[in-house]
Amino acid sequence: MNKEILELISNKYDFKNKSAEEILQLGINDITTAVKELGNEPSDFFSKDKCDSYLETDDIGREMYLFKSVKSTNTVAKFLSRNVSNGTVILSETQTRGRGRKGTEYQSPKGGIWLSIILKPDVTPSKAPLLTLATAVAVTRTLDHFNIHAEIKWPNDILIHDKKVCGILTESIARFNNLESVIIGVGINSEIDINEFPEEIRDCSIALSDVVDGDINPEKGTAYFFKEFEFIYNKFLEGDIGFIFDEWRKYNHTIGKFVEIQQPLGKVINGYAVGIDQEGALVIEKADHTLVKVVSGRCRLLD
Repeated sequence: MNKEILELISNKYDFKNKSAEEILQLGINDITTAVKELGNEPSDFFSKDKCDSYLETDDIGREMYLFKSVKSTNTVAKFLSRNVSNGTVILSETQTRGRGRKGTEYQSPKGGIWLSIILKPDVTPSKAPLLTLATAVAVTRTLDHFNIHAEIKWPNDILIHDKKVCGILTESIARFNNLESVIIGVGINSEIDINEFPEEIRDCSIALSDVVDGDINPEKGTAYFFKEFEFIYNKFLEGDIGFIFDEWRKYNHTIGKFVEIQQPLGKVINGYAVGIDQEGALVIEKADHTLVKVVSGRCRLLD
């Protein structure tokens, strides 16, 4: 049992006076029920009923749990993944320990859209990374619908005016090379004060409220994102990867630029980003004109 899940329910219902060992003895069904009940409490920021009234999807967002605060929506999604339907969404008003790539942690203040989507695609684990690109396309198409121009920086950042407005974190749950589920974490700086972010990322961050005149309807925007996501996700399931790549290139902010990729163990690759391959890897032409494929890493654009 994940420690974060135990902490989430420890002060609720009959669990509040029990130790972690006693909670574990209650059984997975009891704990799952408690977590789901926590995800059905009212919120003064986001209305599930209002979002549902805007929904035009078959699966995405039809089952939804909204929390006041969690450490990470991806953690809750992974815990519930076996006991919910495909397309279930986990939202939270705040995250106290949201996770980015390479294990980085951050605070997610109230006013943002912090969510995770639980998917159960019948594909091999090697196909899962393409869902990061597909999600990025869904986000940018959604913003386009609301007349907000955004671009995608490989592999998982959405930018407005060269500043990050959204991040994506894809995590897979696989057993014996069988993909059980994929968790798509999406964090959108909607109506937040960027000054609430850590100082080191304030200058490179932006919120939708910084570029939109008037009020933002989070339920309507989220419901439209679910519609776009389901459309793109179905393209993925149908094998129409070409459409996803064409859309990704339309919003691309990386190809055609000089980049620095920071990889694990301190390895750094510099070069000219010439494209992405069919697995979503970034293709870089180095100074000696050799080509190298980069599957993951922190990308920084160079002058």
